[in-house]
Amino acid sequence: QVQLVESGGGLVQAGGSLKLSCVGSGRIFRVNAMNWYRQAPGNERELVAGITGGGSTHYADSVKGRFTISGDNAKNTVYLQMNSLKPEDTAVYYCNADITVELIGLPRRAYWGRGTQVTVSS
Repeated sequence: QVQLVESGGGLVQAGGSLKLSCVGSGRIFRVNAMNWYRQAPGNERELVAGITGGGSTHYADSVKGRFTISGDNAKNTVYLQMNSLKPEDTAVYYCNADITVELIGLPRRAYWGRGTQVTVSS
């Protein structure tokens, strides 16, 4: 089993910054990709940013230029630096990981964290 734990959420005023962290633990042979999703009440879960094992990144149009995703492979950790936060960024942010769990057969599994709340006030 693999566990993902998010941290860094909280309450911040519009224009402020937060940095989210997601740490993976358990049986991890290789992290193929890690992503940040978010979901606000009444809305569908949406992809915010992602990073592959090769370092390629992608962002939702709504956060381009404001958010930066990065990773530390040695620590099985992914970060999301969020700047110039807006009230519409308010949501529960979830960490998602595509993980190869062992060498034999290289099985891949998707895992989710429980989420961390980000609230941006005006």
